[in-house]
Amino acid sequence: MVGELVAAGVGLVSAGVVYVMAAARVVKQYERGVVLRLGRLTAPVRGPGFTMIIPGVDRMRKVNMQIVTMPVPAQEGITRDNVTVRVDAVVYFKVVDAADAVVRVEDYRFAVSQMAQTSLRSIIGKSELDDLLSSREKLNQGLELMMDSPAIGWGVSVDRVEIKDVSLPETMKRSMARQAEATRDRRARVINADAELQASKKLAEAAAAMSGQPAALQLRLLQTVVAVAAEKNSTLVLPFPVELLRFLERSGLQAQAQTAQAQAETERARARRPSTAQRPSTAERTAPADAAPPAPPVPDGAVEDALPVLEDLPRAENLRSGSP
Repeated sequence: MVGELVAAGVGLVSAGVVYVMAAARVVKQYERGVVLRLGRLTAPVRGPGFTMIIPGVDRMRKVNMQIVTMPVPAQEGITRDNVTVRVDAVVYFKVVDAADAVVRVEDYRFAVSQMAQTSLRSIIGKSELDDLLSSREKLNQGLELMMDSPAIGWGVSVDRVEIKDVSLPETMKRSMARQAEATRDRRARVINADAELQASKKLAEAAAAMSGQPAALQLRLLQTVVAVAAEKNSTLVLPFPVELLRFLERSGLQAQAQTAQAQAETERARARRPSTAQRPSTAERTAPADAAPPAPPVPDGAVEDALPVLEDLPRAENLRSGSP
């Protein structure tokens, strides 16, 4: 009898140990336990530590409450300015309500991943290329708002969304590189033009100061020669003052004008002088003694005084007969 009681006690203890082992559960600090009793949710959600359930009746699912880092696969899309880009991102989210994460969605991780991909495609279509490259903080906030609204009904809170990389086609990269180079070239030219303007103003002031002292220009010329000769050069470039060239040019032009005026006056004098004024004609050589002597030759410049008078010319009948 005693043996039977001992055997029954041992069996009861063994059954109790097995029951305890089957019903005992340990929930970690970063987890929460959701118990479904005969398929129905029981409240409250089991916190961290040791807990018991009814074996065969209750089923407990542990939900991780840590922040989950989920990479979003790269998505290809066309921006609003018709540029094909490839964008990938990363999502940080966590479960705030373990019961909703178990009951309201089948797999909250897969749901968040799909929602992140669709939201990223939507953001790409609504944005321009410059916004994707320069205004990422703004786009990240937009993505977070688009994902947080439906995710809150699943017991999930989206902590933040970050766009990691924006891949561009090679042709677009070359175009952007040319654009950046042109922009830098334009800035360099503007800066160079400003420098030239400031330098010209300073040179004008220096020229105004040197104009009062002619020796200053010569001293500046000598300083330039010394600066050039200081280097080991085989060729010495000597600057020539522009004022001297202008003086020589004016002198040459005046000399040419005087020469041209003298030649013009000579040509006019020759045009007015008759041919008989150069040498005596045959009629003058055969003229009688009492005939009027021929007019003496007139030098250049006195053409008007050298013209013969009609009364002094020999008569025509005398020229034909050869007699006075």
